[in-house]
Amino acid sequence: MTDETTDSATSHLTKPAKDAGQVIGYSHSTDETTSHPTKQPTKVLLAWHQKDNNQVAGYKLKLLVALIAGVTLSFPVAAKLYKWVDDNGTTHYGETVPPEYANKDRVELNQAGRVVKSEEALTPERRRAKEQEDAKKRDDAKAVLEQQRHDKTLINTYNSVKEIDQARIRSLQQVDAHINVINSSIKTANDNLLALQKEADNDAKANRKIPDSLQEDLQDAQARLTKLQQDLENPKTEKAAVEARFDADKARFIELTGKK
Repeated sequence: MTDETTDSATSHLTKPAKDAGQVIGYSHSTDETTSHPTKQPTKVLLAWHQKDNNQVAGYKLKLLVALIAGVTLSFPVAAKLYKWVDDNGTTHYGETVPPEYANKDRVELNQAGRVVKSEEALTPERRRAKEQEDAKKRDDAKAVLEQQRHDKTLINTYNSVKEIDQARIRSLQQVDAHINVINSSIKTANDNLLALQKEADNDAKANRKIPDSLQEDLQDAQARLTKLQQDLENPKTEKAAVEARFDADKARFIELTGKK
């Protein structure tokens, strides 16, 4: 086959298409009447052009999105503008209100100077009510946090209700031991006081003057007994608190775990 025959067979293609066909756009086949290979256009050329066009379009779309995002992020955030009046009646504008005017009337303006929010000054009664409300919210939040911590400690410390009961017995034993020590001291102090009172009674029956030293001993003994009786109230209160605490822990443990 001559070069002229080949050129005429591909003359309906543009030059770029011919060049592409010479690379990947044609398949070689053997003519039935000749032993020379011939070039036939295939669908590969069209698919290659379509894929190339899609990739270009995709790149353009991604570039456009990136440019829009960049422009949007480059816009500055509008700062708040406040308007307030000082004690002398002078009107002020600024991005923040001075602390000394925090409890006075003020308005928030937009960039066009229009009022978007107005805040009235609180009366002393409303201010106290707000402070009490804020304090209650803080206390409630603190109580919730403490309860969460206590629940975690409870779950990590005990595996059963039986373990809670055993810990309760151990804690009460310590308190009871303290109570027993004080009771023993009270008995000793009371016996001493009774002995001193008997001695004083004997002097009185014998019409003898009660010695000053005996009177001082009686006063000291009475004072010691009174103090010991007062001291006994502390471990008794502690014992009641321990019992109440373990009762609450036991009930909470059952509530959290379902174990009984």
